[in-house]
Amino acid sequence: MELREIVFGAARAGAVRAAARLGVADALGEEPATAEELAAAVGAQAGPLRRLLRALTTYGIFAETGDGRYVHTEMSRLLRDDAAASLRHIALWCTEPWTWEVWPNLDQAVRTGQEVFTGLHGKGFFEWLHADAPESAEVFDKAMTRSSMQSARDIAEHLDLTGVTSVADIGGGQGHVLAALLEKHPGLTGTLLDLPQVVEGADPRLRRGGALADRARLLPGDCRRKIPVDADLYIIKNILEWDDDSTRRTLDNVVAAGRSGARVLVIENLVDDSESMRFTTAMDLLLLLNVGGHKHTADGLAARMTDAGLTVGDIRPVNPYLHGFHATVP
Repeated sequence: MELREIVFGAARAGAVRAAARLGVADALGEEPATAEELAAAVGAQAGPLRRLLRALTTYGIFAETGDGRYVHTEMSRLLRDDAAASLRHIALWCTEPWTWEVWPNLDQAVRTGQEVFTGLHGKGFFEWLHADAPESAEVFDKAMTRSSMQSARDIAEHLDLTGVTSVADIGGGQGHVLAALLEKHPGLTGTLLDLPQVVEGADPRLRRGGALADRARLLPGDCRRKIPVDADLYIIKNILEWDDDSTRRTLDNVVAAGRSGARVLVIENLVDDSESMRFTTAMDLLLLLNVGGHKHTADGLAARMTDAGLTVGDIRPVNPYLHGFHATVP
């Protein structure tokens, strides 16, 4: 029976996606509601919506009361847009139409060790995403923004910045981690390095006129080519997963940029992190499919950092899904 449920996993993911797209969790307030009431609120048919909710309740997403009404559970609340730890956009991103196209080709990727996306769409994943799939790109941006904002708080709590006056967020996207650190540490200055189009959309707190702008530098660039930043601490979060070549070049560039004794913090999901193994191993396979990348084991990532010349020290969890690798430039 367990295997039967696993092979029907697409139905579970599809049900979560449907609920997220319909906005069922947002429509359901603190009072129990019938399928008819929810259907009217989200513009759906009551009968099919009841069937959707019936499926979701078997996984603990929503619950049905004795009189046939529906109420929130801990998981269904995570599908609300206004939830502090909302996973709505992550749920949509992980079930975007392109994902359903690549998963059936996993055997091919396993045979060849190569991504399959280019063969399906005629161009690489990120080129296709931004050139041909604007709606999916918007979902991606919202998902990454929400995820980054949530993890930024955890990272700010995780880090002891004793002796650190300057930090560089390498490939840091919109700079949510940098902003969280600058807010917590008033004496800190920081640099956000990312591609030009990414830096243009940096967190408003970091841009001109923002609350943190006087202590923040926005630097367009590609960390795989050069890291022209002198800092006490370099942070590299979730960018060492695309391919081994870019991972090697990024780490080499950090070592070249950092002065002796500079701290380096690499933050990644691990495929040998038992608390989140099902999630991270799924992400690992999806990376294989769409870009030919992979998640790391703790030993594998530490070895890559050591090979680049870094002295690796503590490896500590940041939250249930992320680990921090603390290193220094020799």
